[in-house]
Amino acid sequence: MGFGTSLLIAIGLAMDAFAVSIGAGTGGQVNDLRSKLRLAFHFGLFQTGMTLIGWLAGTTVQRWISGIDHWVAFGLLAYVGVNMIRSGLGKSGADKRSNPSKGVTMVFLSVATSIDALAVGISLAMMSLPIMFPSLVIGLVTFGLSIFGLLAGGKLGEKLGKRMEILGGVILIVIGLRVLLGDLFF
Repeated sequence: MGFGTSLLIAIGLAMDAFAVSIGAGTGGQVNDLRSKLRLAFHFGLFQTGMTLIGWLAGTTVQRWISGIDHWVAFGLLAYVGVNMIRSGLGKSGADKRSNPSKGVTMVFLSVATSIDALAVGISLAMMSLPIMFPSLVIGLVTFGLSIFGLLAGGKLGEKLGKRMEILGGVILIVIGLRVLLGDLFF
């Protein structure tokens, strides 16, 4: 598979992580460089890993995963999105909000945004294509777009405050619904 094709696949796969990064950046909890790098790194790592796992699993696991992958992605994104909306509707900045660049929230977001990479890995295996180069491109592009999304989300959050956190939560839920409805009806 050539670089152009790998890049186009990587950009398509990274869009969920990019949108989630914008939402996470608006909340104000991911405000230092270390947190931004940690979240972007995990998004890229999970995209790369899920592509590799999908390729390794090939057609063996596809029949088991394909029935529930959209539900898992929707559930994880909806959970984090609802928490962001609740936090955005809260009274002051003193409320307890979980940092999306740490712990369980980071893992939920990383898994939810990389489930489609699992399907791509399975597809590449079924076409007998090599996996190392495409999976590395996917991870690097996801990392770069996630950093950009976190920076852009941070600027929007500074200007628009809690309204952007609510919008970020809505975006996560909409992404989850898109994944769910796309797999159920298309």
